Amino acid sequence: MPLIQMQARLVRRGLRRARQMVRYRQFSLNGAPVIFGNSFPKSGTHLLTQVLHGFTRLGAVVDSGLPAIVTFEGETGRQREAGEILAELNRLRPGDIVYGHLHALPAVMAFLCRDGIVPYFILRDPRDVVVSHVHYVTDMASNHAHHRYYMESLHSFDERLTASIAGLPDLDVPFPDIRARFDPYMSWIDRPEVLTLHFEEFVVGREAAIGRVLDHAIAHGFSIQLDRQPAIEVLAHEIDPKRSPTFRRGKVGSWRERFTPEHKQLFKRVSGDLLIRLGYEQSDQW
Repeated sequence: MPLIQMQARLVRRGLRRARQMVRYRQFSLNGAPVIFGNSFPKSGTHLLTQVLHGFTRLGAVVDSGLPAIVTFEGETGRQREAGEILAELNRLRPGDIVYGHLHALPAVMAFLCRDGIVPYFILRDPRDVVVSHVHYVTDMASNHAHHRYYMESLHSFDERLTASIAGLPDLDVPFPDIRARFDPYMSWIDRPEVLTLHFEEFVVGREAAIGRVLDHAIAHGFSIQLDRQPAIEVLAHEIDPKRSPTFRRGKVGSWRERFTPEHKQLFKRVSGDLLIRLGYEQSDQW
């Protein structure tokens, strides 16, 4: 992002912080935790960020308005160095709400799992992820590093789905298979400081999922201004799929409509025990 645009965002963040201080009668937001929504791409990122934005209606925290902090640049596919990521994390101030797609790098985990941070990690059934990925790269992200290849070299949805499962290791910007894409995120699941959420929870048990989100924030230093149930209702009200620029269907199990028997066998071969580790299957007999 150009420097002048970043400076403008920082100015707007300062104004929002000032408004929140007036609203909640605070002299500063010092002492408020940073709320960080991490996600595996195409796993409900915007749904989670909408819920987290609702915290601005419950207490003295603020939507930072800063860009997502990511491991890979979307337009080039370049993997960013840990130092670049940490520089952006160090720009966060108490009470900021921000999101990103971050691998579980040791230095990044140490930052986000320390006191003063409320970390979340949301994931989704990887079979639905690969279906969503095809639609995203072909229909929604013309600036994506692999958009041109998906549009010009792959000629059907089935071919594109095969690529999203098996990866494209021979491209100038290599694209790993689905298991290799998940592996760098897996250590987040093992950290007790991080609340791991499944996209499906917000579809089939929304109130319980939002309650977990709220309780996690309170346990990590967020001061709530309402009773628990009204607060859950405030957070639930923030969810509006139409406000997500990448929302398409948000359906659970849509992979069943798109996977051919060949896709199923390919996915099983490539992913190994991934679905079992994530809790989506008990065996490979699906």
